[in-house]
Amino acid sequence: MPHNVRAALVQTEWTGDTESMLAVHEEHARDAAARGARVIGFQEVFNAPYFCQVQDPEHHRWAEAVPDGPTVTRFRALARELGIVMVLPVFEVESPGFYYNTAAVVDADGSYLGKYRKHHIPQVHGFWEKYYFRPGNLGWPVFDTAAGRIGVYICYDRHFPEGWRALGLAGAQLVYNPSATSRGLSAHLWKLEQTAAAVANAYFVAAINRVGVEEYGDNDFYGTSYFADPRGQFVGDVASDTSAELVVRDLDLDLVDEVRRQWAFYRDRRPDAYGPLVRG
Repeated sequence: MPHNVRAALVQTEWTGDTESMLAVHEEHARDAAARGARVIGFQEVFNAPYFCQVQDPEHHRWAEAVPDGPTVTRFRALARELGIVMVLPVFEVESPGFYYNTAAVVDADGSYLGKYRKHHIPQVHGFWEKYYFRPGNLGWPVFDTAAGRIGVYICYDRHFPEGWRALGLAGAQLVYNPSATSRGLSAHLWKLEQTAAAVANAYFVAAINRVGVEEYGDNDFYGTSYFADPRGQFVGDVASDTSAELVVRDLDLDLVDEVRRQWAFYRDRRPDAYGPLVRG
């Protein structure tokens, strides 16, 4: 496993159509690879607008199969060409009526490693996700990649500590959290929850948010994407709150083991005492 990994994430505005959105992300991936990145993650449903601001059946047209749909197929070829691991969040259709908010994980040789499906599905004004998505049903997988052991949690999931912990127990060193988060109540939590999750579980977190106001609603997505280390500190600067940005940072994965030894949270867990937490 690598000890030092150069990792990247992308925050950007909706360009108005899928083809140009894919082209923007391909350009960012090429730039990241040229800068030495070994892994890159994109924002929630990166190839589409954040259509969940409205409830309209027309938006099921953004859904595609995973991994055999056009987006994952295209970026598998790009991952192979560039030699970079990719986290690809898309709107997945499994079969008629079965839709999920999903992220595919592709290794640096272009091989498809698997997918994570968002577990916690919000249904509040401007985030009508239950209209489109079923709750995730594939657990919390951690993927052995050329860039280390990588997990995924998606947007609203981040408010729930259980999945963060499941990823840590499964050996995650880096967890990508692709999101679509707008200004308002969540702004205070954005820099708090994910750094706290990094501390509580002693791994790196890549927090990704969209940017700008999109055509299907009035949510103002505020970017400020970042990497947090296992001590809850930002790795370098936080990204812009108004502009697209490619963030590339060096992560010392040895810090995961060091922090787990210093702050022995895993050693001192008491799963024998936690039963009541999952009984209602």
